[in-house]
Amino acid sequence: MSDEAQLLVRLDRVTRTYADGSSTVVALAETTMDIPAGRLVTVMGPSGSGKSTLLSLIGGLDVPTAGRVTVLGRDVAALSPVEQARLRRRVVGYVFQDLNLLPGLTAEENVALPLELDGASYRSAATAAREALARVGLAGKESRFPAQLSGGEQQRVAVARALVGGRRVILADEPTGALDSATGRAVIELLRRFCDTGGSCVMVTHNPAHAEVADIVVRLRDGVVTEVEHRTNQRVGVPGRTA
Repeated sequence: MSDEAQLLVRLDRVTRTYADGSSTVVALAETTMDIPAGRLVTVMGPSGSGKSTLLSLIGGLDVPTAGRVTVLGRDVAALSPVEQARLRRRVVGYVFQDLNLLPGLTAEENVALPLELDGASYRSAATAAREALARVGLAGKESRFPAQLSGGEQQRVAVARALVGGRRVILADEPTGALDSATGRAVIELLRRFCDTGGSCVMVTHNPAHAEVADIVVRLRDGVVTEVEHRTNQRVGVPGRTA
């Protein structure tokens, strides 16, 4: 078990079920996991195995039916909607599979938007956005709109938006699914560097090559964690498993 002070995310016997007519669908079952700072976690499994549900629960977009999800020691489900939104603006960044970039905003404006929504001035938000874009190799392209960028560049804008504001956790849902292999590797390297500087990333992927850069590989099937592979001496707490 990792040092409590270094834990960014904890799932404690988390279950999420949904009603489907007269039956109940178990999207995630009795999942326990500790994610320390500095760790890149890949989550793998077939469609419908619970991968996206896991991300939604960590990010406060959904709440567990049973169990508890904590981020920086705070029970996500116990937060008010306003506090959950603040968590997503300040602590947890998302890289969505469909990017969710606003087509009418420039790259800089897309990245700056979360900071402005959090009350930052236009000037400070723009400065932070330019710095984040430079970190992902897009210096000089701040004024371009999404349609003027390649697919890989759009994905980098999405990563910059997730990084901006000093967030500690990034949740990435198939961040390289629509990219060629070289561009996909570049995006994975960005996420790897984020973790190497003390953040943590939970990345859903179907690509087994991405497991090679991960510290922890979690495999899901039918909502159940079937395997956890530890690639470091740190431990993610899954009952009955050791590093």
